[in-house]
Amino acid sequence: MKKTSTKIRVRYGETDQMGVVYYGNYAQYLEQGRTEWLRELGFSYRWMEENNIQLPVTELHIKYRLPARYDDVITVITKLQKIPTAKIEFVYEIYNEKNELLVTAETTLVFVDMLTQKIRRAPDYLVEKLTD
Repeated sequence: MKKTSTKIRVRYGETDQMGVVYYGNYAQYLEQGRTEWLRELGFSYRWMEENNIQLPVTELHIKYRLPARYDDVITVITKLQKIPTAKIEFVYEIYNEKNELLVTAETTLVFVDMLTQKIRRAPDYLVEKLTD
């Protein structure tokens, strides 16, 4: 399945007093990975919203193995689990510059029609791009 790699430098404000990334900030790193995954496919969240599709997260599972620290450059690997239906599932790995595995995670998002506020199937343009 489609996979992307996103590099992010840890900012000071993302860390705690020990210089370690605050655990809640990893969700933002995962979001950056998903955003870049979608962009590399030729779409953006903005474009999808302009076309009445939202993608709220319904599940997040994360396992912390090692800490990321201030000024580290981390790499977020984002991979699609399977062809989306009404939901889209991703798996992630986050590595530091020494190629040490810091975090593994999974997210599930659903496609929501902004006009009806109901869950809908994945848009054809996305599925077609993934199955070409």
